[in-house]
Amino acid sequence: MKAVAWHGTRDVRVDTVPDPTIQEPTDAIIRITSTAICGSDLHLYEVLGPFLDEGDILGHEPMGVVEAVGSGVSHIAPGDRVVIPFNISCGSCWMCDRDLYAHCETTQNYEQGTGASLFGFSKLYGQVPGGQAELLRVPQAHFGPIKIPEGPPDERFLFLSDVLPTSWQAVEFADIPEGGSVTVFGLGPIGQMSSRIARHRGARVIAVDSVPERLEMARRNGIEVLDGGAHDDVPGVIRDMTDGRGTDSVIDAVGMEAHGSLGAKIAGAAQKLANLLPDSVGAPFMQKAGVDRLTVLMLSIDTVCRGGTVSLSGFYGGMVDPLPMLTMFDKGIQLKMGQAHVKRWIDDIMPLITGDGDPLGVEDLATHRMPLDQAPHGYEIFQKKQDGAIKVVLKP
Repeated sequence: MKAVAWHGTRDVRVDTVPDPTIQEPTDAIIRITSTAICGSDLHLYEVLGPFLDEGDILGHEPMGVVEAVGSGVSHIAPGDRVVIPFNISCGSCWMCDRDLYAHCETTQNYEQGTGASLFGFSKLYGQVPGGQAELLRVPQAHFGPIKIPEGPPDERFLFLSDVLPTSWQAVEFADIPEGGSVTVFGLGPIGQMSSRIARHRGARVIAVDSVPERLEMARRNGIEVLDGGAHDDVPGVIRDMTDGRGTDSVIDAVGMEAHGSLGAKIAGAAQKLANLLPDSVGAPFMQKAGVDRLTVLMLSIDTVCRGGTVSLSGFYGGMVDPLPMLTMFDKGIQLKMGQAHVKRWIDDIMPLITGDGDPLGVEDLATHRMPLDQAPHGYEIFQKKQDGAIKVVLKP
């Protein structure tokens, strides 16, 4: 089969690799019909090289048709149409019983000190072959795959794999009071959907970005936008818009991909240095050094009102990042974060994408659709924010 494989920093290729097979009774094999490039994939493309081996198959946002199932899988069968959550969870361990599927103890990576395994996401999360491929082996398939109806286009359901539950959780974790307000930093796919979900649930949303096409996408979906590149003091502008207080909540949908400030440039240089080091040196450096680009997190802390909540959905990777603890304590800020517990939110989201209309605009998110063979181009334009790329969908 063909699959998107990592060969080095900013070097992904479409390789021919062996077809996956059933290895455990709880496995399934899925023939992929659509798979997306995630903003988190850019961390692998640009930053997390020390945790990858050449030839690792990328991708964690797939859907397709069931080809085969193991003897322990009964809720799906060959021919069924399914979406695959990005985290691999058993559904029955101590953590899963508490709906904390991103911390599944069955697939947890104890030797790395990280949570549940993820598809296509480095040694940190199990080094499981990913879904940017023609075929995918799905472990824990007795629980993970989400069966979806025939008929509607893939893009109505594809984002159940990651974008929609991650965005839903970001809004849940933001703890926006009824009729309250939220600032969303970053209008990539997660920021777009977080903004739409918060607005759908009745909040005032102020979304911040500096990329014109991202601002325009949010605007046409009814979101109040602020061009962050046009203001030196974004938190001050937002306080002026909210009676001097700031918004009740803030969602950081950017994470360590933040750009622009001196701190971001220094962090970016440190990340590039880590990629030049041997893996045995670079990996510990990445894990222990404070090399995150903290610009947006700092803006979030400054923007949120006293007593408010900051919800982090953007991925951060450093271990000794400095935080303004005096400000956070004085303002009484609550901070919530973490990988999305995908299946926890599916019952909440599914009625919004199977009912009449498209209240979350899921069919207005993908900006580029291309064959799997063009994946290297898709990565490049997404990483460089070229050609209006906001969300790239690959069609094997």
